[in-house]
Amino acid sequence: MTEEYIPVRLSHLLRHCSVGAIVRGSENLMVVQDIRDWDAKAGVPHEREIRYVDQVRSALGINAALCKPPIKAEHNGRVSGWVPALRFPLWMRCLKCSLLHRAPWRNQEGELRCFGSAGACGGGLEQTPWVLVHEAGYLTDAPWHDLAHAGAAAPKQRQCRADWRQPYLKLTEQVAGRRIECTRCQSSGGLSLRWPFPRNAWQQPWMREPPAEDPNEPAWLLEINDVRVHFPVTRTALVIPPESRIRRGTVVDRLYGSSRNQNNIRNARNPLARKSAIRQIASDYRCADGEIEKAMKAIDRGYPLYGRAITGSDLLASECRALIEEIPDLQEDEDFVTEHHTHEWQALGHTAQAGLPRRAIAAVSRLIAVNKLKEIMVLEGFRRVGGEQLTPPDITGESGWLPAMELYGEGIFLTLDETLLQRWERNGALRERADAFTQRYVRRETHIAVEPQVSPRFLLCHTLAHILIRQLEATAGYPAASLKERIYCATGDKKSMAGVLIYVAVADEEGSLGGLMELARPQRFLPLLVSAFEAAAWCSLDPVCSEQEGHGPDLLNRAACHACALVPETSCLYGNILLDRTFINGNGADVPAFLDYAEGISDG
Repeated sequence: MTEEYIPVRLSHLLRHCSVGAIVRGSENLMVVQDIRDWDAKAGVPHEREIRYVDQVRSALGINAALCKPPIKAEHNGRVSGWVPALRFPLWMRCLKCSLLHRAPWRNQEGELRCFGSAGACGGGLEQTPWVLVHEAGYLTDAPWHDLAHAGAAAPKQRQCRADWRQPYLKLTEQVAGRRIECTRCQSSGGLSLRWPFPRNAWQQPWMREPPAEDPNEPAWLLEINDVRVHFPVTRTALVIPPESRIRRGTVVDRLYGSSRNQNNIRNARNPLARKSAIRQIASDYRCADGEIEKAMKAIDRGYPLYGRAITGSDLLASECRALIEEIPDLQEDEDFVTEHHTHEWQALGHTAQAGLPRRAIAAVSRLIAVNKLKEIMVLEGFRRVGGEQLTPPDITGESGWLPAMELYGEGIFLTLDETLLQRWERNGALRERADAFTQRYVRRETHIAVEPQVSPRFLLCHTLAHILIRQLEATAGYPAASLKERIYCATGDKKSMAGVLIYVAVADEEGSLGGLMELARPQRFLPLLVSAFEAAAWCSLDPVCSEQEGHGPDLLNRAACHACALVPETSCLYGNILLDRTFINGNGADVPAFLDYAEGISDG
């Protein structure tokens, strides 16, 4: 059996091509194996560990190390750095006679053909697109033999035993639907939607281990392109000060990254041995002994965080503060670089055209270009069939690391005026409309990686972010799928915030080409923002779109559709739900437009 190397984008390896996903190669379907086989036989792959992400790990509640996926490399004819995948499903169907063959590649070389039984026609084979999926995370082949004999009545049919040496099952297309037939005993059956997970099946195709617990609920027979087969769970966070300000290559940076050198100093038997270890490390680093001493003291005091930690509830608030606050002595080689345009933005309000442009300026209290950012994306696991159980990337949950990536980019950050928001939020009809969203959200079945605080301001900010992404695609040439959102939204005396970050982040350390941070300049951003508010007022599918009572997953969208507010799934942190243009432009009756609350601004 020959090997096939399938090139995959690194970001895809943490999403729809991650552990447990079925991916399509040039000729075959394959399932990605778990991280225990990801070129890391010795345990945690420390050479790929991402450093200076302790704030991210703390905020996401992750104790494991974060390590980059392996990258393919060739040396002296040997290939390393690949992620293994197994050909799956095992069953193939003859395109000519419909006979099913189990793993025919084990006995054939080259192009696979129908073989080995009376009536075998030599036709071409293709993998069957059905698999058996359990909500506990298990995956196996469809039980074709059992499906064919499920309704067996005659003794001969009931006693027919599975035998994979010769093909004897046929999967046929009939007017009434697909049927699976046994050519030995003439038993037949349909493709049942639910089926017990076989007791003799492995919990994953590549694992020679049965399910950890006997599955009580029946499994689902699904096509491989059904979204319920595999749902990756990824989490993201931005690297912010102080970790974003680490100067790489300094003495303390090098010593921090070498646990061996630290241990040589700490475990020295006496002061003389300690001094000798410091002298040797200083020689290797080409620095003075005192610099090593100083760096060691900084590490012992808790470098680089010095005791500071961010919890999950503080993640977005901490990011929002980092975006809003001006960073002193900012250097261009840092991982988080902002440029504040708020004063220019407010000054623009005095010269802007009256009406919508001036009201749009009044609605935005801060405008900030994010010239450089780094995002950490972590694969926490996957779910199947909408189940609650999260299967970790190593399946067993015993590995000391998780796959993660460093993504580099830039963005535009804005905050909405808090005084205007509070006046707007007092509207009773607005709160009633938001309460309907809240009630549906509580009863939802949809899984969301980041739990939002559903409120009028969140629905406003989220919908505005989507429309801005669509406007950037229409007017600035950015593909919507390349853009992302982060919504900073909360209410309360001390933690109120209403911010939107639209950004692009890629795996290349050079990041993007600077187009977004140029669009954050007030003179260029104002036409974009005005276009977004105009776009929110009208949809080509109105009045049907604007009068929707609920649609989309769990009916968690109202005045939002593919023609006006939905964006590619990769762009939305919340799965394209909780969207409603009415929170921006009102409904012409009891819900007013958000910009109507801009004080001192007239339409004249």
